[in-house]
Amino acid sequence: MEEKTISEKMISKKELLQRFGISYGALYRWKRMGLIPEEWFIKKSTATGQETFFDEKTICERVERILSARDNRALEELASSLKTSKSVEPHLVIETSFERRSYRSGEIRKILLEGEETIDLTAMIAEQLQYLLQGEKNR
Repeated sequence: MEEKTISEKMISKKELLQRFGISYGALYRWKRMGLIPEEWFIKKSTATGQETFFDEKTICERVERILSARDNRALEELASSLKTSKSVEPHLVIETSFERRSYRSGEIRKILLEGEETIDLTAMIAEQLQYLLQGEKNR
């Protein structure tokens, strides 16, 4: 069995709410405000149906930041600062006729084009991403 790295540890929505003592309503209010990005809500099939999961490290750090800022400044100010932050991790977005999925670059292990033969596109896309990011830094 493949061992997950720290950044790949997942936490369920239920566990997150229990750990921090927050309500379902608060979590989704933060999502609407832009404090928690939509793409962080990862829906997965489970034995009991579909559940929502998060990257544990990322979501816990964000919830701690929200909870500590809640006493010091308005959540609207925090949301505004997060939206304008230059530290946003790039995402790969795949859009089909059925759905639009966004993956943080740190989540991606392989990008494959499967047909009669399988072509690994990972290196080619990573190279293009590096080229684009370098261009952004030079602006």
